[in-house]
Amino acid sequence: MRLDRAYERMMAVAVAALHEREPERLWPMLAGTLAEVCGGEAVIHKLDDWSESTGTVGTVPDAAAAELARLGDADLGLLRAGYPFAGHYGPGGDRTPVTAHRAVGRTWPDSPTARLLREVLDVDHVLGVPLPGSGEPVTGCLVYRAGTDFTDDQLVLAERAQPLLSAVERQRQLLEEWRRALGPAGAPDRRAADCALTPRETAVLLLLTDALTADAIGRRLGISVRTVHKHIENIYRKLGTRDRVGTVLRAQRLGLVPSPAPAEAARARPS
Repeated sequence: MRLDRAYERMMAVAVAALHEREPERLWPMLAGTLAEVCGGEAVIHKLDDWSESTGTVGTVPDAAAAELARLGDADLGLLRAGYPFAGHYGPGGDRTPVTAHRAVGRTWPDSPTARLLREVLDVDHVLGVPLPGSGEPVTGCLVYRAGTDFTDDQLVLAERAQPLLSAVERQRQLLEEWRRALGPAGAPDRRAADCALTPRETAVLLLLTDALTADAIGRRLGISVRTVHKHIENIYRKLGTRDRVGTVLRAQRLGLVPSPAPAEAARARPS
């Protein structure tokens, strides 16, 4: 697949993911497409806080997930440790995608991790695609393939895809937090759908509620200030409001965002 076409494919799926109401479906959509456009066969995506024993780890395709499900704790911990990428990225700010072979050279094929991957997934090479700006532990994707190592073009594509992955992950986190705050399961989504709010508009509304400026919302979501203002205009129109304060109050009454605690509400009332 040509570089430009592959990136367009990745962008189209990222845009579709930003309109997906089920946060748990976002990464399976992205990971499968990332494997496709980078010439990989399987992807492990590591999100939230994770270690060798805890944290959110997903896998595509289902066949790879089934193989990993059969692993014992020691082998699974070895994969979760993320060799050699955990050491390669470390505390520094460099998050450029790199393959395991390029990171550690000839020692990679003989490492315990490489041997385990050959036995379990029948793959030889791994491409690390960390999320830009992620701290420690570094979160993101590991793309696997058999045969030859990933090409220069595939590394370029992975780097171009990083901002797309990061934007979707920020939205996933917001929607997950929103669901936990408003529950029960499904209720917040139904209320947003009743108001015709898209998932992207819901994310902007949540940040409006946190009193973030349009500039800050744009930085948080990885979009331009102009796009933020467009989303805000849509939110005002759909909720029948004219300003930020009225919008937040209306959203609270509709159960779209959490209402302030009684003490906070009392402080917010004019004296």
